[in-house]
Amino acid sequence: MREALGGVASRDAMTRMNEHGQPIGAPVPDWRGATPPRRESIPGTHCRLDPLDAERHAEDLFRAYAADPQGANWTYLPYGPFATPDAYRAWLAGKQAASDEVFFAIVDPESERPVGVAAYLRIAPETGSIEIGHLSYAPALQRTIASTEAMYRMMKRVFDDWGYRRYEWKCDAMNAPSRAAAMRLGFRFEGIFRQLMVLKGRNRDTAWFSIIDEEWPALRAAFESWLAPSNFDGGGRQLRRLEEFMPATAGAPLVLPASESERQSDRRLASAAAP
Repeated sequence: MREALGGVASRDAMTRMNEHGQPIGAPVPDWRGATPPRRESIPGTHCRLDPLDAERHAEDLFRAYAADPQGANWTYLPYGPFATPDAYRAWLAGKQAASDEVFFAIVDPESERPVGVAAYLRIAPETGSIEIGHLSYAPALQRTIASTEAMYRMMKRVFDDWGYRRYEWKCDAMNAPSRAAAMRLGFRFEGIFRQLMVLKGRNRDTAWFSIIDEEWPALRAAFESWLAPSNFDGGGRQLRRLEEFMPATAGAPLVLPASESERQSDRRLASAAAP
Protein backbone atom coordinates (compact mmCIF):
# COMPACT_ATOMS: atom_id res chain seq x y z
CA MET A 1 0.00 0.00 0.00
CA ARG A 2 1.18 3.51 -0.76
CA GLU A 3 1.65 5.97 2.07
CA ALA A 4 -0.44 9.11 2.19
CA LEU A 5 1.15 12.51 2.50
CA GLY A 6 1.45 13.59 6.11
CA GLY A 7 0.97 10.03 7.36
CA VAL A 8 3.43 7.25 8.00
CA ALA A 9 6.06 8.81 5.76
CA SER A 10 6.34 11.96 7.87
CA ARG A 11 6.78 9.91 11.03
CA ASP A 12 9.43 7.72 9.40
CA ALA A 13 11.36 10.81 8.36
CA MET A 14 12.05 11.41 12.06
CA THR A 15 13.27 7.84 12.71
CA ARG A 16 16.47 7.51 14.74
CA MET A 17 19.35 5.20 13.95
CA ASN A 18 20.94 2.92 16.54
CA GLU A 19 24.62 2.11 16.90
CA HIS A 20 24.28 -0.60 14.23
CA GLY A 21 22.92 1.84 11.64
CA GLN A 22 19.43 0.37 11.95
CA PRO A 23 16.30 2.55 12.08
CA ILE A 24 14.46 2.45 15.41
CA GLY A 25 11.32 4.07 16.75
CA ALA A 26 10.96 7.26 18.74
CA PRO A 27 11.70 7.00 22.48
CA VAL A 28 8.79 6.65 24.90
CA PRO A 29 10.36 7.91 28.13
CA ASP A 30 9.07 6.74 31.49
CA TRP A 31 6.29 4.62 29.97
CA ARG A 32 4.50 2.73 32.76
CA GLY A 33 1.41 1.64 30.91
CA ALA A 34 -2.14 2.97 30.79
CA THR A 35 -4.99 2.53 33.28
CA PRO A 36 -7.54 -0.24 32.63
CA PRO A 37 -11.00 1.19 31.85
CA ARG A 38 -13.22 1.73 34.85
CA ARG A 39 -16.81 0.55 34.99
CA GLU A 40 -18.23 3.89 36.07
CA SER A 41 -20.68 6.36 34.53
CA ILE A 42 -19.34 8.91 32.05
CA PRO A 43 -21.42 12.09 32.29
CA GLY A 44 -22.29 14.34 29.37
CA THR A 45 -24.73 17.04 28.29
CA HIS A 46 -26.79 15.26 25.62
CA CYS A 47 -26.12 11.72 26.81
CA ARG A 48 -24.70 9.72 29.68
CA LEU A 49 -22.77 6.47 29.44
CA ASP A 50 -23.66 4.04 32.22
CA PRO A 51 -21.95 0.69 32.84
CA LEU A 52 -24.08 -1.96 31.16
CA ASP A 53 -26.66 -3.58 33.41
CA ALA A 54 -28.49 -6.35 31.56
CA GLU A 55 -31.42 -6.45 33.95
CA ARG A 56 -31.91 -2.70 33.89
CA HIS A 57 -31.15 -1.93 30.24
CA ALA A 58 -32.17 -4.93 28.11
CA GLU A 59 -35.90 -4.28 27.79
CA ASP A 60 -35.55 -0.60 26.92
CA LEU A 61 -32.76 -1.29 24.44
CA PHE A 62 -34.77 -4.07 22.78
CA ARG A 63 -37.71 -1.69 22.44
CA ALA A 64 -35.50 1.09 21.05
CA TYR A 65 -33.99 -1.23 18.43
CA ALA A 66 -37.49 -2.34 17.41
CA ALA A 67 -37.88 1.07 15.73
CA ASP A 68 -35.74 -0.54 12.97
CA PRO A 69 -38.16 -3.41 12.13
CA GLN A 70 -36.08 -4.55 9.15
CA GLY A 71 -33.11 -5.22 11.43
CA ALA A 72 -30.58 -3.43 9.22
CA ASN A 73 -28.74 -2.28 12.33
CA TRP A 74 -27.49 -5.86 12.86
CA THR A 75 -26.13 -6.56 9.37
CA TYR A 76 -22.46 -5.91 10.13
CA LEU A 77 -22.44 -7.01 13.78
CA PRO A 78 -21.36 -10.60 14.50
CA TYR A 79 -24.55 -11.23 16.51
CA GLY A 80 -28.24 -10.35 16.40
CA PRO A 81 -30.96 -9.65 15.68
CA PHE A 82 -32.52 -11.07 18.82
CA ALA A 83 -36.00 -12.56 18.72
CA THR A 84 -37.09 -11.66 22.25
CA PRO A 85 -36.10 -9.34 25.10
CA ASP A 86 -35.07 -12.41 27.12
CA ALA A 87 -32.69 -13.54 24.39
CA TYR A 88 -31.13 -10.10 24.23
CA ARG A 89 -30.94 -9.88 28.02
CA ALA A 90 -29.06 -13.18 28.17
CA TRP A 91 -26.56 -11.96 25.58
CA LEU A 92 -26.06 -8.66 27.43
CA ALA A 93 -25.56 -10.52 30.70
CA GLY A 94 -22.68 -12.43 29.15
CA LYS A 95 -21.07 -9.22 27.97
CA GLN A 96 -21.64 -7.54 31.32
CA ALA A 97 -19.74 -10.37 33.00
CA ALA A 98 -16.84 -10.37 30.52
CA SER A 99 -13.47 -9.40 31.96
CA ASP A 100 -11.85 -8.43 28.64
CA GLU A 101 -14.50 -5.94 27.44
CA VAL A 102 -16.18 -2.99 29.15
CA PHE A 103 -19.72 -2.27 27.92
CA PHE A 104 -21.74 0.91 28.36
CA ALA A 105 -25.36 1.81 27.71
CA ILE A 106 -25.79 5.21 26.07
CA VAL A 107 -28.60 6.86 28.01
CA ASP A 108 -30.89 9.72 26.98
CA PRO A 109 -30.80 12.01 30.06
CA GLU A 110 -34.31 13.34 29.43
CA SER A 111 -36.10 10.00 29.31
CA GLU A 112 -33.46 8.15 31.38
CA ARG A 113 -33.73 5.31 28.88
CA PRO A 114 -30.85 3.68 26.96
CA VAL A 115 -30.80 4.20 23.20
CA GLY A 116 -27.53 2.50 22.29
CA VAL A 117 -24.53 0.46 23.33
CA ALA A 118 -20.76 0.94 23.03
CA ALA A 119 -17.79 -0.91 24.48
CA TYR A 120 -14.07 -0.82 25.03
CA LEU A 121 -12.36 -3.98 23.83
CA ARG A 122 -8.92 -5.35 22.89
CA ILE A 123 -7.71 -3.52 25.96
CA ALA A 124 -3.91 -3.52 26.31
CA PRO A 125 -2.81 -1.15 29.11
CA GLU A 126 0.73 -2.47 28.95
CA THR A 127 1.19 -1.13 25.41
CA GLY A 128 -1.36 1.69 25.62
CA SER A 129 -3.77 0.45 22.95
CA ILE A 130 -7.56 0.15 23.22
CA GLU A 131 -10.45 -0.25 20.76
CA ILE A 132 -13.95 1.20 20.61
CA GLY A 133 -16.50 -1.27 19.28
CA HIS A 134 -19.82 -3.10 19.61
CA LEU A 135 -21.46 0.15 18.51
CA SER A 136 -25.20 -0.35 18.20
CA TYR A 137 -27.33 2.78 17.92
CA ALA A 138 -31.11 2.68 17.95
CA PRO A 139 -32.77 4.95 15.35
CA ALA A 140 -33.46 7.51 18.11
CA LEU A 141 -29.71 7.95 18.63
CA GLN A 142 -28.50 7.88 15.05
CA ARG A 143 -27.27 11.17 13.52
CA THR A 144 -27.86 13.13 16.75
CA ILE A 145 -25.70 15.43 18.86
CA ALA A 146 -25.74 12.72 21.52
CA SER A 147 -24.25 10.11 19.18
CA THR A 148 -21.24 12.34 18.54
CA GLU A 149 -20.91 13.38 22.17
CA ALA A 150 -20.90 9.74 23.31
CA MET A 151 -17.89 9.03 21.10
CA TYR A 152 -16.13 12.18 22.30
CA ARG A 153 -16.71 11.31 25.97
CA MET A 154 -15.32 7.80 25.51
CA MET A 155 -12.34 9.13 23.57
CA LYS A 156 -11.63 11.74 26.23
CA ARG A 157 -11.54 9.10 28.96
CA VAL A 158 -9.10 7.00 26.93
CA PHE A 159 -6.57 9.77 26.36
CA ASP A 160 -7.03 12.30 29.18
CA ASP A 161 -7.92 10.08 32.11
CA TRP A 162 -6.41 6.67 31.38
CA GLY A 163 -3.31 7.62 29.37
CA TYR A 164 -3.62 5.42 26.27
CA ARG A 165 -1.38 6.00 23.24
CA ARG A 166 -3.61 4.47 20.57
CA TYR A 167 -7.40 4.30 20.06
CA GLU A 168 -8.68 1.88 17.42
CA TRP A 169 -11.85 1.59 15.34
CA LYS A 170 -12.44 -1.51 13.23
CA CYS A 171 -15.39 -2.44 11.06
CA ASP A 172 -16.50 -4.61 8.17
CA ALA A 173 -14.81 -3.11 5.11
CA MET A 174 -18.23 -3.07 3.38
CA ASN A 175 -19.85 -1.08 6.21
CA ALA A 176 -19.79 2.32 4.52
CA PRO A 177 -21.64 4.19 7.32
CA SER A 178 -19.17 2.96 9.94
CA ARG A 179 -16.18 3.91 7.80
CA ALA A 180 -17.67 7.35 7.23
CA ALA A 181 -18.35 7.81 10.94
CA ALA A 182 -14.78 6.87 11.80
CA MET A 183 -13.35 9.45 9.41
CA ARG A 184 -15.76 12.15 10.59
CA LEU A 185 -14.64 11.54 14.18
CA GLY A 186 -10.99 11.94 13.23
CA PHE A 187 -9.90 8.31 12.93
CA ARG A 188 -7.33 7.66 10.20
CA PHE A 189 -7.58 4.72 7.82
CA GLU A 190 -4.73 2.23 8.17
CA GLY A 191 -5.70 -0.45 5.68
CA ILE A 192 -7.74 -3.60 5.09
CA PHE A 193 -7.12 -6.95 6.75
CA ARG A 194 -8.41 -9.32 4.09
CA GLN A 195 -10.42 -12.42 4.99
CA LEU A 196 -9.94 -11.74 8.69
CA MET A 197 -13.16 -13.41 9.84
CA VAL A 198 -16.09 -15.58 8.84
CA LEU A 199 -19.23 -14.06 10.35
CA LYS A 200 -22.81 -15.15 9.80
CA GLY A 201 -21.60 -17.53 7.11
CA ARG A 202 -19.86 -14.87 5.01
CA ASN A 203 -16.39 -13.45 4.59
CA ARG A 204 -15.44 -10.28 6.43
CA ASP A 205 -12.56 -8.07 5.39
CA THR A 206 -11.86 -5.63 8.22
CA ALA A 207 -11.03 -1.94 7.82
CA TRP A 208 -8.69 -0.54 10.50
CA PHE A 209 -8.67 3.06 11.75
CA SER A 210 -6.86 4.76 14.63
CA ILE A 211 -6.20 7.96 16.55
CA ILE A 212 -2.96 8.35 18.49
CA ASP A 213 -2.20 10.49 21.49
CA GLU A 214 -0.30 13.20 19.61
CA GLU A 215 -3.39 13.80 17.43
CA TRP A 216 -5.79 14.01 20.36
CA PRO A 217 -5.33 17.63 21.59
CA ALA A 218 -6.41 19.11 18.24
CA LEU A 219 -9.32 16.67 17.99
CA ARG A 220 -10.43 17.46 21.54
CA ALA A 221 -10.49 21.18 20.74
CA ALA A 222 -12.58 20.47 17.63
CA PHE A 223 -15.13 18.36 19.53
CA GLU A 224 -15.44 20.95 22.27
CA SER A 225 -15.97 23.75 19.76
CA TRP A 226 -18.58 21.75 17.86
CA LEU A 227 -20.43 20.73 21.04
CA ALA A 228 -20.50 24.28 22.43
CA PRO A 229 -24.07 25.61 22.86
CA SER A 230 -23.16 28.58 20.64
CA ASN A 231 -22.76 26.17 17.69
CA PHE A 232 -26.47 25.24 17.72
CA ASP A 233 -29.59 27.25 17.06
CA GLY A 234 -32.77 27.20 19.11
CA GLY A 235 -33.95 24.09 17.29
CA GLY A 236 -30.76 22.17 18.01
CA ARG A 237 -29.44 22.48 14.46
CA GLN A 238 -25.70 22.82 14.07
CA LEU A 239 -24.35 26.09 12.69
CA ARG A 240 -21.00 24.62 11.65
CA ARG A 241 -20.18 21.01 10.85
CA LEU A 242 -17.69 19.06 12.95
CA GLU A 243 -15.20 18.82 10.10
CA GLU A 244 -15.02 22.62 9.96
CA PHE A 245 -13.37 22.54 13.39
CA MET A 246 -11.14 19.54 12.71
CA PRO A 247 -7.42 19.77 11.90
CA ALA A 248 -6.43 19.06 8.30
CA THR A 249 -5.10 15.58 9.13
CA ALA A 250 -8.26 14.42 10.93
CA GLY A 251 -9.72 11.45 9.09
CA ALA A 252 -6.96 11.60 6.47
CA PRO A 253 -5.90 8.07 5.43
CA LEU A 254 -2.46 6.81 6.36
CA VAL A 255 -2.64 4.53 3.33
CA LEU A 256 -4.36 5.41 0.08
CA PRO A 257 -7.26 3.34 -1.25
CA ALA A 258 -6.40 1.16 -4.21
CA SER A 259 -8.15 3.26 -6.83
CA GLU A 260 -9.22 6.83 -7.53
CA SER A 261 -12.87 5.75 -7.42
CA GLU A 262 -12.36 4.41 -3.88
CA ARG A 263 -10.68 7.65 -2.83
CA GLN A 264 -13.60 9.67 -4.20
CA SER A 265 -16.05 7.34 -2.46
CA ASP A 266 -14.26 7.80 0.87
CA ARG A 267 -14.37 11.58 0.48
CA ARG A 268 -18.11 11.48 -0.25
CA LEU A 269 -18.72 9.26 2.78
CA ALA A 270 -16.80 11.54 5.11
CA SER A 271 -18.71 14.56 3.84
CA ALA A 272 -22.08 12.85 4.24
CA ALA A 273 -21.57 11.53 7.77
CA ALA A 274 -22.98 14.21 10.05
CA PRO A 275 -25.92 14.50 12.46
